[in-house]
Amino acid sequence: MSMESYDQLAIFSIVARERSFTRAAAKLGLSQPALSRSMRQLEERLGVRLLARTTRSVSPTEAGEHLLKVVAPRFEEISSELALLSEFRDKPAGKLRITAGEHPAITVLQPVLEKLLPDNPDLNIEIIVDYGLTDIVAENFDAGVRLGEQVAKDMIAVRVGPDMRMAVVGSPDYFARHPRPKTPHDLTGHNCITIRLPTYGGIFPWEFEKKGQELKVRVEGQLVFNNIAMRLDAALKGLGLAYMPEDLVETHVAEGRLVRVLSDWCEPFSGYHLYYPSRRQTSPAFTLFRDALQYPD
Repeated sequence: MSMESYDQLAIFSIVARERSFTRAAAKLGLSQPALSRSMRQLEERLGVRLLARTTRSVSPTEAGEHLLKVVAPRFEEISSELALLSEFRDKPAGKLRITAGEHPAITVLQPVLEKLLPDNPDLNIEIIVDYGLTDIVAENFDAGVRLGEQVAKDMIAVRVGPDMRMAVVGSPDYFARHPRPKTPHDLTGHNCITIRLPTYGGIFPWEFEKKGQELKVRVEGQLVFNNIAMRLDAALKGLGLAYMPEDLVETHVAEGRLVRVLSDWCEPFSGYHLYYPSRRQTSPAFTLFRDALQYPD
C-alpha cells in the first residue's frame, strides 16, 4: 500500500469519528476541499462508499463503520508507539489533550502547568473546558479530570486533589433584604443563581447531605449561567444566592463580602481525579504530567 493510502486512511478515521469535514479539517490543519478529495480517492480505490454525505453532516456507511473499527485502533497504536519514542530524548516531549471542568482546570491543572511547562519546552498540553461527561476515548483525549464519583469504573483514576465541600453564599446586602435559609428546602423561597449543565440537560439541582440524609433541591432564580466567574460575580453584587466550591468563596467570606449559610448541610465529598483508559500505553510525557498532578495520600 502506498504512503498516500496510509494518509487517506488516517484522514478517514478522523472524518468518520468527527462526523464533520469542518471539524476534521480543523483538527488536521487541512482544507475541507483537500479532505473531500482525499476521501473520494480512497473510495474510488477501494470501490466502496465509506461516507454518507449530506449538506449538514457526514457519517460512516456500513462499510465505513467496519473500516473505522479496524483502522482506528491501529492508528492509535502507532501514535502511542511514536509517543513512546520520546523516552529516548533528554526530556519528555509530545502533545497531550485533556478535558476538564472549569473549576479543576483553574484550581488543579493551571497551577501544575505553571511549574511543569517552563522546564519541559517540548511538552504541549491542550486543555478543553467542558462541563459534560466527555467520552475521552471517542473524542481522542489522553485523559480527563472529574470528581471521583463521576469517573467510569473501567478507567484508571488518580487522585489529583483533596476532598471538597460546596458552599451556599450570598452578599450582606442580599441578606439584609431576605431571611437566611435554615434548611435546604428554604432555598425554594430565594432568588438562586443557577447553572445549566449539558450532562443534566437542564438546571443543575443543588445537592446537600447531613448525617447520611441526602437532598437535591431544584432551586429557581432570575439568573442562569454556565460558568463559575459570572455566578460568583452575581453573588458578590447581591443578585442572589450561589452554590459554589468552598475554596472559591473562602476569602470573600473571611473578608465579609459574602455570607455563608447551610454549612452544616455541605459535607465533604470525593475530590478531583485524573482518569484515562486502562489499556492506554503511557508515554513519558503523560507519565510526567500524571505524576506532577498526583495528590499525596
